[in-house]
Amino acid sequence: MNHLSQNKAKTFWNWFQDNQQTIYNLQTVTSKNRQYISFWITKHLNYYSTGVDFVIAFPNKPNTVATLTITANGNPDYFKAVTNLIDQAPKIKNWAFEAFIQPTEDLELFSEERDHPFIFQDITIKASQAKFLPIGCNETGDKFDIIVYLKNYNIHCNTHNWKEALYIILQSLFGEKFVYQRLNFVQLAQYPDDDSELIKLYLLENYIDHFRSEFSKE
Repeated sequence: MNHLSQNKAKTFWNWFQDNQQTIYNLQTVTSKNRQYISFWITKHLNYYSTGVDFVIAFPNKPNTVATLTITANGNPDYFKAVTNLIDQAPKIKNWAFEAFIQPTEDLELFSEERDHPFIFQDITIKASQAKFLPIGCNETGDKFDIIVYLKNYNIHCNTHNWKEALYIILQSLFGEKFVYQRLNFVQLAQYPDDDSELIKLYLLENYIDHFRSEFSKE
């Protein structure tokens, strides 16, 4: 890490430490205040690097650990910026800091629909209720194009926000690097009247692994 990047990382963590309690209380404030605080986190993070983003996982119980994950949103050009920032993270009570969105270990949560909904401002998505269909892959069978179907997707809403939310969910299910390595194009759609042909989204990695295994035999 060069000296300038090191100083910018230090500036971010100094600001975070000064405001960590306000950020920790983010889940309990009004939607307007949540957007305001999120704006300032993003602003200070973008001063360090415009290619990194954040996700916060809040605890179910008060005074337990919240996790701030620094993500490159699957862009390998910023993987190093992510790891460098986390390498300089301070120790703060009730906070853990993580590089990259990691895959979910307990997929039974989704098969049994016990997963918690993801809430992004005015968008609420439960991953266990999302389904997909493959629509193509590259010549080597490495990267896939898929359609993701959501029950409450509305084509008239802000599609950019929905896509951002969906990519965070995909990364939470399968890990940031899997999404970069295996997905080329993701299209959003409303649930059809007949969803019998659709595949549960949490089975995407299994589907791709099976497809690639069969593809390699040809």
